[in-house]
Amino acid sequence: MEQLPVETTVYSLSSDPPVDQDRREEERHLTLFRVGAIVIGGRRELCLVKNISAGGALIRAYSGLAPKQKIRIELKEGQQVAGLVNWVRGNDAGLTFDSPVDVLDLLKSSGEGPRPRMPRVEVRCVGFVREGAILHRVNVLNISQGGIKVESAKPLTVGGDVTATLPGLPPQGGVVRWNDGESFGIGFNSVLALAGLVEWLNARER
Repeated sequence: MEQLPVETTVYSLSSDPPVDQDRREEERHLTLFRVGAIVIGGRRELCLVKNISAGGALIRAYSGLAPKQKIRIELKEGQQVAGLVNWVRGNDAGLTFDSPVDVLDLLKSSGEGPRPRMPRVEVRCVGFVREGAILHRVNVLNISQGGIKVESAKPLTVGGDVTATLPGLPPQGGVVRWNDGESFGIGFNSVLALAGLVEWLNARER
């Protein structure tokens, strides 16, 4: 059975609002987005958070939104952020926050229950993936406690054992889990400690 890439909420440390990637192959991805809530007037409704940065969010709403509409979004229980709807495309909407949010603080409570999903954080750095005797230079697109998404000029073998090395982190053994035609997903053999990952992200932000 083909193992599909899993689409989860993407976090970014950028101060710019996320842009719509206009993905046209949703059927090739399993989607497990973070659940949030939007408050419009006195009405509170659930939404799915597809992408979030310090400056804004890309959400999937289940009620009609309009450009320039003022709303509040609840990303952590009891903590609402004021924002403005920039654009609407179908059920998706792009928001700009009135003031930046602390993305790293959101990571600390990104899941509910005993087995939360591992949040993915956008990064832009060069790494290396060793597969057997071959060393691939890759562009790292995002990272979670459980793995990374990379772009590689030469193909990686899905199902192959690899060792991934990122600047500032110890080498991580893993397995290439999927290839969507443009990028590769590598799952780590051991889960990174959240505190260590947040510290690494803080260092990169500085």
